[in-house]
Amino acid sequence: MSLAGSPLTVHPVPGAGAEDVVVAPDGSVYTGTENGVVWRLSPDGTRTDRVADTGGRPLGLELFDNGDLLVCDATRGLLVLHQDGAVEELVTRVDGVPMRFCNNAAIAADGTIWFSDSSQLYGVERWKDDFVQDTRTGRLLRRDPDGSVSVVLQGLAFANGVALSKGEEFVAVAETGARTVVRYWLTGARSGQRDFLCTDLPGYPDNISRGSDGLVWVTIASPRDALVERLKRAPLPLRRAVTRIPDALQPKPRRTIRVQAFDDDGRLVHDLDLQHPGYHMVTGVREHQGRVWMGSLHEPAVAVHDLVLRSTERTAD
Repeated sequence: MSLAGSPLTVHPVPGAGAEDVVVAPDGSVYTGTENGVVWRLSPDGTRTDRVADTGGRPLGLELFDNGDLLVCDATRGLLVLHQDGAVEELVTRVDGVPMRFCNNAAIAADGTIWFSDSSQLYGVERWKDDFVQDTRTGRLLRRDPDGSVSVVLQGLAFANGVALSKGEEFVAVAETGARTVVRYWLTGARSGQRDFLCTDLPGYPDNISRGSDGLVWVTIASPRDALVERLKRAPLPLRRAVTRIPDALQPKPRRTIRVQAFDDDGRLVHDLDLQHPGYHMVTGVREHQGRVWMGSLHEPAVAVHDLVLRSTERTAD
């Protein structure tokens, strides 16, 4: 199932940290970079246009049916980028307290927005502090069409990617620190209950998304690290001390390009373990009509892997 060494095409963008990707119906690809700019790439990746500047740090992206763009801005909160370039603030506070780390979202058919707040202690510039200290202050939030906001899950280990099942029976949220994807049931006998879509992932999940194939795609930003796992079990004073040492001496994500896809029952369908000398740390993923687009927290580029091409190649072999 693992397709190590499969082809990967990298498309540069004019800014570092193209963290997430979303694909429009016409195949255009949107991404946001650390300088606050949202970009649109042509379907073949050869042209890049500046869409707007959020004035913050755009992370997770989703498209409304009318073409407006939902932006999880790590520093500003939940935003809507209208097609005329205007930026509207949807959620900046929860229960009167400013959000610290708006990260990723999913939009339901009725307009309900499910979104994550990774930490109530640290912002995006100090994500390593929250990750190593294992604060478990992450939350899954819900914004109803009437504008009301509620906390659905809390105590999450760095709440990250969010995705709805194909039939919207559940919403899933990745716990980066715990290497799991939590499932919160919205309908049926288990409504209001939580369990797991997948556990013991081979690394630390970042953004997740539902593809056009109906699967839940999960990024593996970095492989499981034994030192990090030991640190997370260490006394809190030691964990805090580690995050204060010079950055050069702190544990660093290992280079990898890996995404997985699960069906709604949690069965692993795809495990893409790819290679490219100039790309690593996949934090965003979006499958669209057999193509898997990827973003990276660090790279000034997005990448794409063609599942259809790979399938054809294997048949020809």
